[in-house]
Amino acid sequence: MTATEVSEAAPQKGRWITNWNPDDPDFWQKSGKRVARRNLVFSILAEHLGFSLWTVWSIVTVKLSSYDFSTDQLFWLVSLPNLIGSALRLPYTFAPARFGGRNWTVVSALLLLVPAILLAVAVSSPGTPYWVFLLIAATAGVGGGNFASSMANITYFYPERKQGWALGLNAAGGNIGVSSVQLLMPLVIAGFGLAAAGLFWLPLILVAAVGAYLYMDNLTSAKANPREMLKITGRAQTWIMSFLYIGTFGSFIGYSTAFPLLIKSQFPQHTSMITWAFLGALVGSLSRPFGGRLSDRLGGARVTLWTFAAMGCAVALAAVGLATGGFLMFFCSYLLLVALAGVGNGSTYRMIPAIFKAKAVERLAPGDAAGLAAAAAIGRRDSAAAIGFISAIGAFGGFFINRGFGTSIAATGGAGAAMAAFAIFYVLCIGLTWFCYLRTVGVRVAPSLAGAGV
Repeated sequence: MTATEVSEAAPQKGRWITNWNPDDPDFWQKSGKRVARRNLVFSILAEHLGFSLWTVWSIVTVKLSSYDFSTDQLFWLVSLPNLIGSALRLPYTFAPARFGGRNWTVVSALLLLVPAILLAVAVSSPGTPYWVFLLIAATAGVGGGNFASSMANITYFYPERKQGWALGLNAAGGNIGVSSVQLLMPLVIAGFGLAAAGLFWLPLILVAAVGAYLYMDNLTSAKANPREMLKITGRAQTWIMSFLYIGTFGSFIGYSTAFPLLIKSQFPQHTSMITWAFLGALVGSLSRPFGGRLSDRLGGARVTLWTFAAMGCAVALAAVGLATGGFLMFFCSYLLLVALAGVGNGSTYRMIPAIFKAKAVERLAPGDAAGLAAAAAIGRRDSAAAIGFISAIGAFGGFFINRGFGTSIAATGGAGAAMAAFAIFYVLCIGLTWFCYLRTVGVRVAPSLAGAGV
């Protein structure tokens, strides 16, 4: 830290910062912005590696030709990390508040060594049974948990007016780890063998852990009682946004991880195109911060609604490509689908802090400065808790999409039935977004947050 940062945001032993008020413009310009940016950079690095290990099986599965596994079994290997990672997101949400954001980033980064090493062990023996592969794939779920702790932590570092862009960058930096895996791993495996898909990440994990230890900070203002944070699960808004986040982030992680195996199983004559599957995760990752920025200007609910509408059209086009055997149509529509899911990731995440701030201040008089300040702090706390919970529930969408594809292919030989189910789900998301956040009719009977500019 510089001398200015020490005076403005003095850390205690162990890099704990006691004075943190990013919503104060003077504080933010003098020191807050620099400290927040530094923490964001190393948060992105650790989260990027978390996503990489979480989704590495999306590529490993298409390289397991020496093992006699069915397509449905392979989809289970892709699905299981999504399931475990989703479940871990809830405890990971509370970890920064309990242990400190910096401290937990170090620990969560080091935990990535487990799936990386076990993956290398599993594929080193042609006699490794399927159940062992399932257990080892499950350990990759720790990478999925990283997202919740990282996002909950970074929320505290940025003022509300900057959260859409900051959270979008943080999430995109993590999301792009899927693209890194799908771009690099085929080359690494081709050059060094399948075990390298795990060993490759070991030095990078150590760099991320050391960087977090040396350059990140803990915030005393981020301290919270887990029991108090769990109260957020009793809020209707938490469950509504969880449902919508299944449709955005769940779609992103599900479609991205399913892409290589879907190409292999549905277009075996185009398996060379698996090399380009990384484009799905790439466009979805890059579009996320722009979804957040667009929402900062137009409102998250409006962007979310139109994104779901576009996703419904894109999934229909991809289904037509599957049904007709038109690979180019399928491939382009699928890329559009994942890109739109990325936009929706940014817009739904931008909605969360706005919703909980609006709920915190809805009964206060505009001139009650002290009450508004206290309510803003409550809204920030509730938002941080909700973000982790919503991200946990939303991530289950990745499991549902992969299992949907696996089940559909096992039952019908194709993925068309799964695509139809996904399209119906997006119609439900459109209706829910409009009813809760954009509807201006019938508000006396059933209130909405349309007036809050969510």
